[in-house]
Amino acid sequence: MHEQEELVMRPVEFVATVNQTLEFALSHVVVEGEIANFRISKNKWVYFDVKDDEASVKCFGSVYQLPGPLEDGMLVKINGTPRLHPRFGFSINLRSVRPSGEGSIKKAAALLEAKLTKEGLFDPARKRTLPYPPERIGLITSGESAAYKDFIKVLNARWQGIEILHKDVQVQGEVAPRQIAGAIELFNTHSDYAVDVLVITRGGGSADDLAAFSDEHVTRAVAASRIPTLVAIGHEVDTSLAEQAADQRASTPSNAAELLVPDKRDQRRQLLSSQQELARLLRSLLHAGKTELDRQKRQLFDVLRDKLVVQREALEQRKKLLQAYSPQHVLKRGFAVVRHNGKAARDASKIPGGAELDIQLSKGRFTARKGEVRQSRIGES
Repeated sequence: MHEQEELVMRPVEFVATVNQTLEFALSHVVVEGEIANFRISKNKWVYFDVKDDEASVKCFGSVYQLPGPLEDGMLVKINGTPRLHPRFGFSINLRSVRPSGEGSIKKAAALLEAKLTKEGLFDPARKRTLPYPPERIGLITSGESAAYKDFIKVLNARWQGIEILHKDVQVQGEVAPRQIAGAIELFNTHSDYAVDVLVITRGGGSADDLAAFSDEHVTRAVAASRIPTLVAIGHEVDTSLAEQAADQRASTPSNAAELLVPDKRDQRRQLLSSQQELARLLRSLLHAGKTELDRQKRQLFDVLRDKLVVQREALEQRKKLLQAYSPQHVLKRGFAVVRHNGKAARDASKIPGGAELDIQLSKGRFTARKGEVRQSRIGES
């Protein structure tokens, strides 16, 4: 019987074989433990150990895979791929990192909150007023959730005619932050998804359930949104960082709908009240207008009457003046009008002797012939 040949590998072959074995047997793993020896190199690469009381595992990845600031002692769940590096030994290459346990989640949120507060992401001066009511709403939540159903139900009960563009995402778990941040980016960058306001919502849950809404990528996406944002998480105890970064927060999905649109029943009551008030105001204006019109009519009548009296008096004066200058009035005083050939005679010397004359008196007229007329000088009798 021959002894089995000893398998001798070079180090590089051993590393390749181990990695092939790990890739086949453990393509990815989830490990939960406390962070130790946490450090960041060149603002890009992150190194730390995940340990418990009996063992420690090295981890390596990019800062872009972190949910936010981390520090030693925090309990985390890491998702990654086991690898044996040719020079640096065994480690887990990170896919994602999530704080685990209420204490660590709160600690991670507090660290990130301090960081983002310093950057001004939560500054009230950045907050924008939401359109009221909006015409198109971008809704980011799980389509199977009670939050989705509650929001739609309350919105439709209060107001109609609003178009809702829904982006279905997971709202908890490892992929939730990436999906939520991606949905926010989608609405902000694609014209087909142009909306007036973004609503990011979910129901309540444990600190671990709600961790996605305190993730750095989600929080920054909310703060950077060109579209006004409303974040509604169904809990009242703690406020997530996404809520702090939003233009407005709501206590529940139903409350989000209440903040966005008026209640049509209240609007009907207000319209009826306004209609009644407008009718009362119109009646009052009509009454005031009629009263003023009557006053102006009386005033106009008085003015016209006074003017008529003045004009009548002026007419009488002119009448008397005309009468004084009237030829008939002169004739009544004993004068006569002598006409020759139809024209009033003014100079007797120019009328030939024997000419027929027309004599007009105050009452009646007659004809005569001119005889010899002796010229009288002034002063002669």
